Amino acid sequence: MAGILFLAHRVPFPPDRGDRIRSHHLLAALARLGPVHVGCFANEDGGGDDALDALAASSCIVPRAKPLPLAGVEAMVTGKPVSLTAFHSRRLAAWVRETIAREGIEAIVVFSGQMGQYVPADFTGRVVIDLCDVDSAKFESYAAAGERVWLNAREARLLAAEEERLGRRADATILISKAEAALYRSRLTSPDAAHVQVIGNGIDAGFFDPAASAPHPALTSGAGPHFTFTGQMDYRPNEQAALWVIEALMPLLRAKHPNATFHVVGRNPTRALMAHHGTPGVHVWGAVPDVRPFIAAADAVLAPLLIARGVQNKVLEAMAMAKPVVLTPDAATGIAAEDGAHWLLSPPAPEAMAARIAGLLEDAEAPVRIGAAARRFVLEHHGWEAMMAPLAGLIGQPSQSRSEKARHAA
Repeated sequence: MAGILFLAHRVPFPPDRGDRIRSHHLLAALARLGPVHVGCFANEDGGGDDALDALAASSCIVPRAKPLPLAGVEAMVTGKPVSLTAFHSRRLAAWVRETIAREGIEAIVVFSGQMGQYVPADFTGRVVIDLCDVDSAKFESYAAAGERVWLNAREARLLAAEEERLGRRADATILISKAEAALYRSRLTSPDAAHVQVIGNGIDAGFFDPAASAPHPALTSGAGPHFTFTGQMDYRPNEQAALWVIEALMPLLRAKHPNATFHVVGRNPTRALMAHHGTPGVHVWGAVPDVRPFIAAADAVLAPLLIARGVQNKVLEAMAMAKPVVLTPDAATGIAAEDGAHWLLSPPAPEAMAARIAGLLEDAEAPVRIGAAARRFVLEHHGWEAMMAPLAGLIGQPSQSRSEKARHAA
């Protein structure tokens, strides 16, 4: 059976953060189609190697040994984006070539644009690149917001050129939502040169099930209401959103509900976030073994992202847990839910979001009604198996899995 090469910028285990959740399910779907050989970089927080070995036919895990300042210098010298030089490894490049020759690789699947640099120019098999979202647009947003303007503008410009190159090189370029796909096409000089496919994010609704996790006692034992925000908290858009809630939204909420508390749940909270920990109405938890109890105990989950790309796992997780989510339009991208029925949309204005939350809290039936509708929506539209169904055709293989083939052959 033809081999598949899967390249990712992190070990896709454990599936406990946005990019690893998607890459994990992408890898699992490929493994059902044939033997998969995985090349990736080690996780910053370690772990996942044993789980990868159990699923992959072979693997090469390269440590992230290059400091960011060195990657920046290399980027300036070579004229490449920092995103590429930070993930450049001669060892991994050599392993890719050796594996293609040794294993008869007929398809390469790349997860995230940084890893497209490893696809050999002379490879004649199928190439599928999952960009997820348009990274260059994210850096443009940073520059427009006044953050390290020259560096972010440079990164945006060079990444846009790389994204176009990858689109021309690949047999299929995957984006996470119709909106991201449209944005990607709009930035190409020759939109017809790229075969763009949308594969959205799914959710493990069996794991994120309100019946499978009890609310956290630290929240249920105290006065409320309680609001939760989850995510990787050194990721700039998450940090920015959490700080916005703390500094702009919570004063309005606590003026009406003096015991209202905002819970920031996720690994690596920044110094700016930790500076607010313990102030009235703010609890920064950092890394926790399981986010579900914090979601289960929340009166509402907040997702007021001001800069967002792609589909937000945090939103799908909260919806699957049958919790009302109050979110900005950017955080709603790629999820075709209905405002007022499955969630509550608000512009990124403190007064507007405070008003939507107040209305939710004043209607005793609304949280249960919206939460139940949200879970039904996720079950119907965002299962991982359905999301990954197009993958087989994209890599040129029949959709029937190895186990199904064996069963039919028997």
